[in-house]
Amino acid sequence: MPTETIAVEDLTPEQAAAELERLAKEIAHHDELYHGKDAPEISDADYDGLKRRNEEIEQRFPELLRADSPSLHVGAAPLPTFAPITHSRPMLSLDNTFSDEDVRDFIGSVYRFLGRLPDGSIAFTAEPKIDGLSMSIRYEGGRLVNAATRGDGTTGENVTENIKTIREIPNVLPAGAPDVVEIRGEVYMAKSDFLALNEQMVAEGKQTYVNPRNTAAGSLRQLDAKVTASRKLRFFAYAWGEMSEMPADTQFGMVQVFKDWGFPVNPMMKRLSSVEEILAHYHEIGLARPGLDYDIDGVVYKVDQLALQERLGFRSRSPRWATAHKFPAEQAFTTVEGIDIQVGRTGAMTPVARLTPVTVGGVVVTNATLHNADYIEGIGNGGERIREEGHDIRIGDTVIVQRAGDVIPQVLDVVMEKRSADAARYDFPKRCPVCGSHAVRERNEKTGKLDSVTRCTGGFVCRAQATEHLKHFVSRNAFDIEGLGAKQVDFFFEADDPALSIRTAPDIFTLKRRQEASLTKLENIDGFGKVSVRKLYDAIDERRSIALHRFIYALGIRHVGETTAKLLARSYGTYEALQAAMAEAADFSGDAWTDLNNIEGIGEVVARAIVEFFKEPRNTEVIGKLIAEVTPQTAEQPATTGSPVTGKTVVFTGSLEKMTREEAKANAERLGAKVAGSVSKKTDILVAGPGAGSKLAKAAELGIQTMDEDEWLALIGG
Repeated sequence: MPTETIAVEDLTPEQAAAELERLAKEIAHHDELYHGKDAPEISDADYDGLKRRNEEIEQRFPELLRADSPSLHVGAAPLPTFAPITHSRPMLSLDNTFSDEDVRDFIGSVYRFLGRLPDGSIAFTAEPKIDGLSMSIRYEGGRLVNAATRGDGTTGENVTENIKTIREIPNVLPAGAPDVVEIRGEVYMAKSDFLALNEQMVAEGKQTYVNPRNTAAGSLRQLDAKVTASRKLRFFAYAWGEMSEMPADTQFGMVQVFKDWGFPVNPMMKRLSSVEEILAHYHEIGLARPGLDYDIDGVVYKVDQLALQERLGFRSRSPRWATAHKFPAEQAFTTVEGIDIQVGRTGAMTPVARLTPVTVGGVVVTNATLHNADYIEGIGNGGERIREEGHDIRIGDTVIVQRAGDVIPQVLDVVMEKRSADAARYDFPKRCPVCGSHAVRERNEKTGKLDSVTRCTGGFVCRAQATEHLKHFVSRNAFDIEGLGAKQVDFFFEADDPALSIRTAPDIFTLKRRQEASLTKLENIDGFGKVSVRKLYDAIDERRSIALHRFIYALGIRHVGETTAKLLARSYGTYEALQAAMAEAADFSGDAWTDLNNIEGIGEVVARAIVEFFKEPRNTEVIGKLIAEVTPQTAEQPATTGSPVTGKTVVFTGSLEKMTREEAKANAERLGAKVAGSVSKKTDILVAGPGAGSKLAKAAELGIQTMDEDEWLALIGG
């Protein structure tokens, strides 16, 4: 049975690891499309389904938390078209809830974290979640100085001049406003304005726009501010970034201050206490949704008291004191016109249904994932049927498509009443459609079960795997080499001339030397020219020195996403130290193996993949050639200053009495410490509460500094 069809409570650890890998890749893909390109393939509800499943699996298998987990990061890297702006405070996204029970769990988690009983004493705000583009607008001395999109949460695009064209956003704040003010909110296009714009497009014989959200995002990213001004964008303020002083002590009070300063705020925002009141307001907003002149996709709940928000703090990508209660997903019927196989960087062969175009939730859908061979057959891991009546999926079938829970929409079921008599079963290829190599399903050594994924065995012999690896290497979050896009990578890979060919990453950095020694000049080939070739060489040379985490991410190690790469860079400091440690851990034992597993966010599955990568001679050969051309920089240490625990590894054990374990961990990480789950030679501090056992004994054996909760609080100034 494909892992994505198995209920979370039925997953084995191996299946859970495979499912978390799939979800991390798919959600990252959608983050790039939505935040970076304003071109989502799925609805917010579908995307939320992916995020929710990922979080449920992580809650059940916390030891499998991936460093590239979607729960640890947000958004996508800023586009290069606009100058970057680094946010003074990160712009994080919200966790999502989907049912009344989820909301009860969220509110219960707030009380549990704070060590209180759920007695209704904590107030929450509830307001519509606007489907637009997140924005941060900074004022200094009362004047608007810059505005930036969310970007990757840390760095966004500078869209200051375009923001100034939105009449609802004041250029000057009233007298008495703090010296530094960052207003955060959502830029959107009203439905009425969107319809009027499309009517204008039709009248002018131009192509119409798809939906208000994408149109608003595209309008805001116009290089000509006059175009932005013509689009009638609007704004709702609901949050803040840096503030030199706080004009209110509650969420509700802050929003009212924004209103007094001249910013539009949502009139449907309320302050409520009980779960019943909160859910009633959610359903009230849902009923009002069709009549609103702006798109919403849910309701946002936030703890009202700012002092409690401060105590609750943040996870890596979201606040603990807020959540978004989303509206349900949508489905549609269409026909399967064909089934294609896509081969990925790791050789995974993914079947994709080509569909008769159908509109689902305002987006035209033409493709849907079929996951793997088992999913097409409708067969589960134990031979059980996963769809009602146990039918398979065939070309020509009428199917139910849902835009939820996958990179591209998912085929949920087949309408058997409309199946034609000549519909034939689909035979999953036994050879790679790209290179012809054998396709296999690996068997798990521990369980003896077949992997749900069919993989091409061709490795770098397979053009699809090799080119996908190169495309990953030069991608935005890796080496980010401008001028080496997908088309250019395909061109250089297919080139037979040794002076032009790029088959592995080191070839990129020898291209200029090979060209200088050759009579075949790149500038004389169609699609290139002297200027573009010079820019390409300059872009390559700019990456001869690169941040360590980018270098690690670019290697394409299985399970290692951008966040995992950052964890490895921070933990080992230099590439030489990482390589030496992985060589020492080659037999999956010893101190180096323990230290790797002890990095918070890296479990055994990820650790094993990293060690296996560095054990492969072909990989080390390519890396050796790459190191001869580029220099990975020493990793920067955490920016936290003035903290006595910055950079130290801390372990908590026993019962904590003055704060919950979650709050203690959050405080330590906020101060720049690394929190580990077990004691090792790398541990700096063990905080032991009543009932401490084996960890305390091991710390004493290793001579590690040990303190009780009071001593810890005194150390950090708590």
